[in-house]
Formats: sequence, C-alpha cells, structure tokens
Amino acid sequence: MEERIELIDEEKHEVQGLWSNVFKRLRKNKTSMFGLFIVLLLIFLAIFAPLISPHDPIAGQLSLRHDAPSAEYIFGTDSQGRDVFSRVLYGAKISIEIGIISVGIALILGITMGIFAGYYGGIIDIIVMRIVDIMLAFPTILLALAIVTILGPSLVNAMIAVGIVNVPKFARIVRSSVLSVKENEYVEAAISIGCTDFQIITRHILPNCLAPILVQATLTIGTAILEAAGLSFLGLGAQPPMAEWGSMLADSRGYMRQAPWSVMYPGFAIMITVLGFNLLGDGLRDALDPRLKE
Repeated sequence: MEERIELIDEEKHEVQGLWSNVFKRLRKNKTSMFGLFIVLLLIFLAIFAPLISPHDPIAGQLSLRHDAPSAEYIFGTDSQGRDVFSRVLYGAKISIEIGIISVGIALILGITMGIFAGYYGGIIDIIVMRIVDIMLAFPTILLALAIVTILGPSLVNAMIAVGIVNVPKFARIVRSSVLSVKENEYVEAAISIGCTDFQIITRHILPNCLAPILVQATLTIGTAILEAAGLSFLGLGAQPPMAEWGSMLADSRGYMRQAPWSVMYPGFAIMITVLGFNLLGDGLRDALDPRLKE
C-alpha cells in the first residue's frame, strides 16, 4: 500500500511540474501569447455581442443596401441593408459554438477509438485503425460534403460533419500516446494491485495523454471554423438569414466590386480567428515538447 501511495504521489508531482513548466514557456513565447489574445478577444466578442452590436444582425432596410462604412455603420451594410459590423460580431458567437461543438464531437469519438485500439490491441486495434484509414482516404471537405448531403443542410449537421471528419486525427494521436504510456511502471503497478481497466485508463493513462490531445484540439478548432465556413459558403451549413461568416461571404460574393466591405470584413474575421488558434496551438506544442528545457 505504501508503495502504491508513493507511485501515485510521484506521478502527481511529475504532472504538476510539467504543467507549471508549460505555462512558463508559453508566457515567454510572444507569438503564442498573441494567439491567446486573439482567442480571448474572440470569446469576449462572442459573449458580449448582444451588448456591443449597435444594430439587429438580421433586420435590414433595402434603402440602406450597400452603404459604405460610416459613423453609424462602421463596416457598412450588405445587399439587404443589414449592418455588417453587427453580423460579424454575432458570427463570432456562432464560430465559437462551431469550434467547441465540432471538436467536442471529434474528441469524444477519437479518444474512445484511440484508447480502445491502443490499450486492448489485437483485433480491436486492427478494426479501429482500418476505419480510420478509410476515413483518411477521403479528402476532408469531400467527406464533410457527403455527410452534410446525407443529413441535410443546416448548421447543426455541418458541425456534426466537421466533427466526424476530424475524428481520425484524435484517434491516431491517442492510440500512439496510449501505446507509449501503458508501458510505464505506474501502469504496471496499478495492474498488479488489481485496478480495473476503467480505473487504469481514467486515472493513469488518459491524464498522461492530455498534452498532445490539447495541442491537437487547439489547432483543430481553427480548422473546424474554416471547414464549417466553407460548408456554409456552399449553402450546406448555416442558412440565411443567420449571421455566419461563411454564409455572409456567399451572400456578398456577387457584390465584391460594388460593396467590397461586405466581403472583406467576414473574410478577415475568419482569417484572424484561424490564425489565433494556430498560433496558440503552435505555442502549446513547443511548450509541451519535453526536449525543451528552461
């Protein structure tokens, strides 16, 4: 019993030391902190969009269609006379929901598949990894299009599709991490004292696989937002008059010369959001690299 307590205490100490060093390295990385600032700003705008936006994002006046940016409409208006600034703000809220829900779906399915494949091995590993290989054989956007076509065009179905197409990333990362972690001494000690598979996975294996999962999740949020915007641009995601960045681009693509602001601002919002998550993800990857020392 004393040996078990010592092993658990040592494991907890190592995990705490790892995350403490991670935060120190992350603070020293200026590009990752800039990415974190973008992400936090996006979250702030998403939460307080109803208070910040000066106009209704859906209601418009045809008499104001394609008005240039002004003091009242700082981003101008679109083809329906709607305030582009308000729609971009509400689009941030939708994009955050898309990123979190899509990645949540991918995490749940991918972690489950990866753990079963890596921990149990054998025929389970073969079946799971062949499913992953089949999914990876299709281009991401093509597979997402096929799923949305089957389920029907809507924002919810687009999030499901984006989540499913990102499952292989997490399944492969988790499987490789589990194969490495399950060979450690503390896992062997847990097995020797009679811990169940569920206890070993949840208490010892999964917590020690969080680093690569966290990095991949951060990077995938930006990818998910971009993929969902692409589906909405094609008319298979968010449906009018919803204020979603991809659908805004689709609505305004025919007026690029007449009202370039109606395309420029939602496009810039997508670009800066994906950039923010990518910079943060790259910073986390460097901070979590065990080869880097203080």
